Amino acid sequence: MLRLYNLNWYSSSDTAVLRELGRSLRQMRLNRNQSQRAVADATGIDRATPSLIEHGRPTSLFTFVQLLRVLEQLDFLNGLTTTAGVTPVALARLTARQRRHASPAPPDSATSSPAAEW
Repeated sequence: MLRLYNLNWYSSSDTAVLRELGRSLRQMRLNRNQSQRAVADATGIDRATPSLIEHGRPTSLFTFVQLLRVLEQLDFLNGLTTTAGVTPVALARLTARQRRHASPAPPDSATSSPAAEW
């Protein structure tokens, strides 16, 4: 089923969320022209498991990831991961360590100009 709108995840029940994830998984499988049996055999799970998941039944995250892997859809998980950014405290520490002024050059007799005579 093609969704022409964004689902409001927060107003949906957990069961509705599972049903939507199951529909998405089913569409991924159909787009690859694979049967539930083929997907189940490739993941090593019972043939009924993909059907149950596609109908919104709870499953383990491990099984869900196995199915995504077989369907070559692990990119589906990109929205679930975050990258570690620089925290404000760490940024302040890094900024504090940066040089703000040049150090005076040490006097070098070869490059210093001779003292003026008065």
